[in-house]
Amino acid sequence: MATDRSRCSQVSTSVPPRKINVHKFAEARGSELEALQSIVASRLDGDFKSRRNKRRRTTAHNKQAGKKRGRKRQKLGVGHKSNDLAMEQDQKKVSRRVRRRYELRRNPISGFCTSGDGTKRLRTHVWHAKRFTMTKLWGFHLPLGLQGRGRGSRALLKWFKDGVLLHDSSYYVAVQLEGPEDSLMSILSMTLVPSPSVQSEDDLKSVLSGITYRRAMLHHVGAPLSQSIAPVTYMWRPSHQQSRENDGNDSAADGSMEPQRIACCSTFRQLWVWIHASAFVEGYDTLKIACQKEMGERGILINCLSLEGQLAKIEVMGSNAFQLLQKTLHPVTCVPDNYWQLKHCSSEADTCSQVKNSSILKDEESVSSLEVLSLTVKDPRALPQKRTSDDPDLPNTSVVNNTPDIDGHVSVPKVVEENKGLFPLSQSVPEENERFSDKKSLWDVCNGLDPPVEETVICLERHCLLMDSFCVDDPKATILKTSENTQCSRSCPVMLLKTYEQKGSLPRWSLVLPLSWAKVFWTSFVSKGAHPIGLREKHWIACEVGLPCFPSDFPDCNAYSSLMATEAAANDSKAERRPPAIRPFRTPMPPPWDCVRGFSISRGIEIGITQTSSQKDVVHGNLPSNSNYNFDVASINHHGNSFDGIVARASCVLTHFLNETHGDRLLLFPQAPNSNADLLKFMKDESKLCQGQNGKAVIDCSNKLCFLRVLIHAFKEGAFEEEAVVCAPRLSDISLWISSSESFDGKLQMPQSAVRSYFKEQSSGKWELQIPDDLALMESHRWPIGFVTTGFVRGSKKPAAVAFCEASMLARLRKEQWNDFPVKRRRKEIYVLVRNIKSSAYRLALASIVLEQQEDDVEFL
Repeated sequence: MATDRSRCSQVSTSVPPRKINVHKFAEARGSELEALQSIVASRLDGDFKSRRNKRRRTTAHNKQAGKKRGRKRQKLGVGHKSNDLAMEQDQKKVSRRVRRRYELRRNPISGFCTSGDGTKRLRTHVWHAKRFTMTKLWGFHLPLGLQGRGRGSRALLKWFKDGVLLHDSSYYVAVQLEGPEDSLMSILSMTLVPSPSVQSEDDLKSVLSGITYRRAMLHHVGAPLSQSIAPVTYMWRPSHQQSRENDGNDSAADGSMEPQRIACCSTFRQLWVWIHASAFVEGYDTLKIACQKEMGERGILINCLSLEGQLAKIEVMGSNAFQLLQKTLHPVTCVPDNYWQLKHCSSEADTCSQVKNSSILKDEESVSSLEVLSLTVKDPRALPQKRTSDDPDLPNTSVVNNTPDIDGHVSVPKVVEENKGLFPLSQSVPEENERFSDKKSLWDVCNGLDPPVEETVICLERHCLLMDSFCVDDPKATILKTSENTQCSRSCPVMLLKTYEQKGSLPRWSLVLPLSWAKVFWTSFVSKGAHPIGLREKHWIACEVGLPCFPSDFPDCNAYSSLMATEAAANDSKAERRPPAIRPFRTPMPPPWDCVRGFSISRGIEIGITQTSSQKDVVHGNLPSNSNYNFDVASINHHGNSFDGIVARASCVLTHFLNETHGDRLLLFPQAPNSNADLLKFMKDESKLCQGQNGKAVIDCSNKLCFLRVLIHAFKEGAFEEEAVVCAPRLSDISLWISSSESFDGKLQMPQSAVRSYFKEQSSGKWELQIPDDLALMESHRWPIGFVTTGFVRGSKKPAAVAFCEASMLARLRKEQWNDFPVKRRRKEIYVLVRNIKSSAYRLALASIVLEQQEDDVEFL
């Protein structure tokens, strides 16, 4: 026994053989197998036959079925031959399923694959199509939401609060502008509101240097209050990268750009402007017109290029978003500050930024809002490695930090981490000059960036590593050496954008990366616990955090009109398929915004009269029969369903509107350094409210109406839906509702017959507001001052609806309520009435003007 133990110990300590003889291995363990067989035989009573109820039916005995199965496999292209070889040899048209599978499996460097009608597919289309309801919008196949009836908002809000949400926003397109810095600034000032020139000196410096980015509204070239196109995000290429590229390309630049670069090489810059797919054509044409105008005035060359099909954008939202980014984004290099300065002084700026960004990913608080982080990260599919490199050129250090990172590995500071699993088995670890060489950044996407390694190669590498750990020779290792693609890359340049953080809001991040890498990072995010969402869920999150969602909450843009027309056609088609007896009555879509003009004109005319009983009737929405200021409703609605107005999304725009319409006496308070304090002080000052009480303050309503985005909260109860009407309440309505201790349901509503006739469609297709002639119906009629564009989200603890209301009407309602209520009962919010479009009941609500809480309203989701 002692000798046997010694032999076992010697065998265990020795290295296992590279090759194993199976026959000798079985003979040595024959006694063990016989013992196991005896045990199994005793349990089965010597009956080794499988029970009939445990048998599986098979068609192996049927030769005809086998032949059919073989023909089917050959027809589908399954077998020893690949799909490409079968297609070339047979020269026959294969089925759509095979062609589509082969097309979606490809991962070209740029461009979207398209369906038969030209609709583009995202790189994550296959993943979404298996799990989501898909829809065709803006030229893309986009995920609308999870399968079902459109519910699930409670679970979504829980994921957003305690987890991570993921959305593929690759349908956003970037437009690249190239030219002198002052010319690009002139183009932005010509088309963006608020203009970059109105920013403070520090903010403008950080934006121009590429440290931060900004958001603004893109307008047509023309008047200051020209028509809006879409909200955009613009960012500048970092100045140190741009200057270095110019130094290397001055002698070998392309012929079209060479004279201008020589003339202004010190100020040559690059700029990206991100535009939504629904407004890309309109926005791209506007930027080209602005560039042509600038080139005509200065005689220089400015390039305006579309990067469609080059870049992908992934939105990461939720309380654990930063932790997910930490688990996925691992910078390629992390070197000491002095080491790079000693060996590569020419690239000091890039290295410092790389080291800084690598350390920033360890602390979320160190990243400021609207900051841009440029990183070169490793392939997230790479196997984790615990060892560090033994590079003799690197400075040795004995300081070790035993704090484990997010993967459970101990990190070593001031040492370059080498992940040998990132490289193919046939390649050695890259040399030092290759590792620290200047790599392409994401701004060089037009020149082409290397795609990721194919998934089959990654799986083969993992298999070879597993076999090598077992000390077993694998013939697939030779296949791996011959199948390496030198054009693929193991690292990817990305941009990490942190969105603007409001008080109490959860962090949101945007990851910009090459389009060929979108599927790789998407799969990695999902495997680490992120919950993907579609357009419907994204709209819910936007309403929950109090941000507008494009184009649903931008009624002044053409993209909103196109979206509403599409939804109206879908609703009409769905209603026509139902029997006439249960078919719902039609409602205007989009809402008739021009009906607000009638109330605005009447108020503007009557505002110059001393407040009498007749004026109070007009203020409350009732027109006196003996008034000399009657107006024609048909003449007011001469613009039809178009949005004939502007939406003030910046304090400067609202101030301009007040100055143009002589409405400086309106109680509107655009955001200022001490606006909240001034507003509270103004509310309590009786002398300021009484000033101008009997004076004249005529408002010119012949111009476009000005709408403000407001957040509406129910006063006691009620759920506000999309397309709900926001109405002006009477003072008696507010008093009864506030004084009532019980529910006010059923005491303030209009007859059901009046609901159908509130808006009436004319023969021309226009919708008009119908003023009732009956005094009984007139008693329950309330004039609209705006409409709800986004309704309540089910399951929200503080539900809020997004609405757009006319600015002067909000100011007049605030003045009436402050004059009627005592000082203790005055509020910054404005009391309004909200009625769902198909309901007869009014609900009291509080409207908060967004521009009174922040400087601008250009942030969107």
